[in-house]
Amino acid sequence: MTDLTPRLAQLGDAVERAAERDLRPRRRHSRRVAIAAVAALIAVPGAAVAGLELISEDDVARSIPAGTLWLQGTEPSCTVVTQDVEYRCTLGKAPGDEIADWNGTVMPTVDATKHVNGGCRSLNAEGTKWRCYVGEEAVKQQIIGPGFLGEYAPAPGVG
Repeated sequence: MTDLTPRLAQLGDAVERAAERDLRPRRRHSRRVAIAAVAALIAVPGAAVAGLELISEDDVARSIPAGTLWLQGTEPSCTVVTQDVEYRCTLGKAPGDEIADWNGTVMPTVDATKHVNGGCRSLNAEGTKWRCYVGEEAVKQQIIGPGFLGEYAPAPGVG
């Protein structure tokens, strides 16, 4: 044996003791983890709700003429069917006569940041009653394509 052998044995013993200490369950650590987990369960939904910006009826009404030049000056007003998803809208003035029968016609909507945020479908021939959908629901309803949602739209569309 060399002088190195006892030193290696001592080093090995020290490593074993350190590993044993690290692997031993700690009550204090477990308690901290449990407290942190409970705090996260309380805080995360609260943060999610605080960060959620509800889309108002007025926001949807403003988005209708912002999406299509044909609906400019129509004075839309909307009511919630399903918050942040579906709205029923009525135009105070009928759109122009560019389209003889508006029933089933679809138009995109554009939010205040000038991005396509959804779309509407006319429910009558005069074009005064509309069902509007926000976000992915407008895509599901086949009013706009998935690639169009979120696109920058600096001015109302024509045609």
